[in-house]
Amino acid sequence: MTLSRTIVFTKAVDGAAQDAVARSALTGCPWHDVKSMLRDVGLRPTRQRMALGWILFAKGDRHVTAEMLYEEATKAKVPVSLATVYNALHQFTDVGLLRQVAVDGSKTYFDTNVSQHHHFFVEGENDLLDIPVTDVVVGKTPIPPEGYEVARIDVVVRLRRRAR
Repeated sequence: MTLSRTIVFTKAVDGAAQDAVARSALTGCPWHDVKSMLRDVGLRPTRQRMALGWILFAKGDRHVTAEMLYEEATKAKVPVSLATVYNALHQFTDVGLLRQVAVDGSKTYFDTNVSQHHHFFVEGENDLLDIPVTDVVVGKTPIPPEGYEVARIDVVVRLRRRAR
């Protein structure tokens, strides 16, 4: 059995942006919280961002693809295109509200849990599960090229069900 590891380096978000979206500041009213979250990171709370943010963040920590979010929005009768969903997800990621997790070259998930952690990917089920950062020991981190710094290391451990 070959173990596969995907490492994704992403740009860092400043500490102020992450502090602005601290979960402890939320009021428990999803619509109000989404509006505050967007304003705190400098995004205008448009109707589409508000609706997508509500769908994303009202259910707690989760992993979604753009297609999954688009399907949920369609079922909720939110009038958005798939392109708008992609744009919103990337905007939310750029300001630190989401974490992007690349599973392979064609599958990208967006994680509402932006804390330090890693993931199990269940092959065949296309499901991501969180792994606490303390459960993974990453070896020597490579020295980045001149002018760069390591923003984050993501480990994705691939799982499959045992044959019976």
